Amino acid sequence: MMDVVCLGLNHRSAPVAVREMVSVPERKLGEATEGLCRIEGVEEGVVLSTCNRTEYYAAGRDAAVAREGLRGFMIEHGGESLGEEHLYEMESGEAIRHLCRVVSGLDSMVLGETEVFGQVKRAYRAALEAGHTSTTLNKVFQKAFGIGKKVRSATGIQEGQTSVGSVAVDLAEKIFGHLRESPVMVLGAGEMSRSTARSLLSRGAHSIFVANRSYSRAEVLARELSGKAVRYDEWQRVLTEVDVVISSTSAPHAVVRRPDVEAVRGKRRYRPLFFIDIAVPRDIDPEVGEIEEVYLYDIDALEKIAGRGRERRAEQIRVCERIITEELAKAGLLGE
Repeated sequence: MMDVVCLGLNHRSAPVAVREMVSVPERKLGEATEGLCRIEGVEEGVVLSTCNRTEYYAAGRDAAVAREGLRGFMIEHGGESLGEEHLYEMESGEAIRHLCRVVSGLDSMVLGETEVFGQVKRAYRAALEAGHTSTTLNKVFQKAFGIGKKVRSATGIQEGQTSVGSVAVDLAEKIFGHLRESPVMVLGAGEMSRSTARSLLSRGAHSIFVANRSYSRAEVLARELSGKAVRYDEWQRVLTEVDVVISSTSAPHAVVRRPDVEAVRGKRRYRPLFFIDIAVPRDIDPEVGEIEEVYLYDIDALEKIAGRGRERRAEQIRVCERIITEELAKAGLLGE
């Protein structure tokens, strides 16, 4: 089998402004691979290009010659602004292992995501149909697809949220079923409020109300979230309309107290109300959580759930890596 080389850049090695310089549209993958195979030392090639990465996979009889040619090819296509500091290079077993990690979703921005599996398959098919793969890369890519399937079916790599925002969204969905009919109020206009609100929006929540002591900051965040700014002294009124409250003010004491919620229960017809308190000190008096239809989670409770998710994810990553190593060893593809 010939030497296998991988050269590329991704979301960790290069910002989007650099990645887009060498990005290849899917319809031009076959054409790009043809250019790859004209490089000295490259006898087979596959070009993978997604929003998060562009990678060249090549097979040849001299890895050093192929690697040098690939580097020049990418820099030539990226222009003078593409520096070598953005690129990574791998060969033999390391390159093959990297491909398996990509296919399995272990090298993705969102760990375990499934879209990349199809993107790699389409990149390989484009090279295959253009006649630019043969014995070596056919074996490598087919093995990577088999390993990717095994990793996803035999592990829980796609399960478990690992951030406070994503945990809050999961809890909200368990309470309301879905978030399409769930208005949200944000108390405070800090970064944690912003990121958690965005997580809720990404899963279907709508009608975002933003209340902040500085009304101008409330307006800025409301525009970002396609929502509506609310005067700070009106948040109690808005409480009758929403299902989810994200609170992250800088107040030194509780902002939301039990009487505030008790006063609107009848108007709300006792619908469930979910409070996400990510402020320190806490914004919401713990007694609010004693009301029957109220669900209250503070930053410690959310972080504890997220921590369990991270622990499960770390263990699953170890299992995934072990599967990749075992399968490559069986196929004799680990190299030296």
